[in-house]
Amino acid sequence: MSYFKFENKNIFYNEVGEGTPLLLLHGNTASSNMFNLIVEKYKNNYKVILIDFLGHGQSDRLDEFPIDLWFYEAKQVIEFLKQKDYSKVYLIGSSGGALVAINVALEASERVSKIIADSFEGECALTEFTSTIKEDRENSKKDINAKMFYEYMHGNKWQQVVDNDTQAIIKHSQVIKNFFHRDLNELKAKVLFTGSLEDEFVSFVSPTYFQDTYTRMIEKIGHGKIYLFQQGGHPALLSNPDEFVEMSIRFFNE
Repeated sequence: MSYFKFENKNIFYNEVGEGTPLLLLHGNTASSNMFNLIVEKYKNNYKVILIDFLGHGQSDRLDEFPIDLWFYEAKQVIEFLKQKDYSKVYLIGSSGGALVAINVALEASERVSKIIADSFEGECALTEFTSTIKEDRENSKKDINAKMFYEYMHGNKWQQVVDNDTQAIIKHSQVIKNFFHRDLNELKAKVLFTGSLEDEFVSFVSPTYFQDTYTRMIEKIGHGKIYLFQQGGHPALLSNPDEFVEMSIRFFNE
């Protein structure tokens, strides 16, 4: 196992394959284990890099998560890229990892070539999600499938990760709201936004939520593409793995 240092803490990472570095960035309450089934699909084309953000998976635990969580995680990725001296990398961020990917591309544009931001709510916290998240998370801790997911991601101390994440999301929505520190028109990397029309976290808000939200963001950025899957839940990357991989490789090869 490999680790790099960030703020004197150990962050787990793993590299598989050869070629252009492709970082897979996990979402909230998850770890790099969420990508275990698709790494094999990418490793013949890229140097696939998996990272567990601090407080997650095999990285050092945190007593609590910073309020500006996705920016904090982006700083971890940027530090990794600096230590490895990687540039012009590809990023795939799913759910919360999409927010991290966009932040990395905004803050370290010289190190990022292309990004795929999958299944995320947009530029700021979605009230319909954050207003019920505490109750939803408590219910998830009683659900056998959710518990199996959490334990697979983090081991037997998963409850602390879930609770820390819940508190960070609530505080962020109350205090900060916006996910990005820079204007979207500063985003230089080529970007593709993806999602599923059946995503359970946003489809109840509007059946065209992703299309509408991503279109507004692309107008601000000045460039970008959208690819929406007709079926599948949250995130699209895991619910449509084969089609997602094929689509992403086409995008990276453009």
